[in-house]
Amino acid sequence: MTAGRPPSTETAARVWAALQAFVNAQDRRAELREALHLDLGLGRVKALRMLTHGPLTLRDLARANGVDAPYATVIVDKLESLGLVQRTAHPDDHRRKLVRLTAAGQDAAALAERILAAPPAALAGLSPADLAYLDEVLARLAPAPGADGQPGSD
Repeated sequence: MTAGRPPSTETAARVWAALQAFVNAQDRRAELREALHLDLGLGRVKALRMLTHGPLTLRDLARANGVDAPYATVIVDKLESLGLVQRTAHPDDHRRKLVRLTAAGQDAAALAERILAAPPAALAGLSPADLAYLDEVLARLAPAPGADGQPGSD
């Protein structure tokens, strides 16, 4: 490929497919389920991570998780049964409840963050030069601050 010439569509498609396959192969759900003693999907882990920013109402938790209120209640019921969250009265409206992390919930959320933030072995095993190059390429692909999701231009 000559400098200044964009990569071919075929090469871009191959790279995109390889990136997707790599990310999909790094599924951490089993590790999260085992470490946190949570079964099924990641909705419970997502709720724990959201609550690290402060208490939320069930409605806000449902909206942020992209689920309906009854399913958010199921998620919170399970987390509460494990001692990871507690419901308290909302200070402005006693008909609503706030969901907040317990100390155990804070520990579980921190563990989930550590698991999700740990780079996969294949990535961590790259040479410093390869990691620096990959970091540079990914930085060029990242949207510029305040952009509408389009890649930044250099």
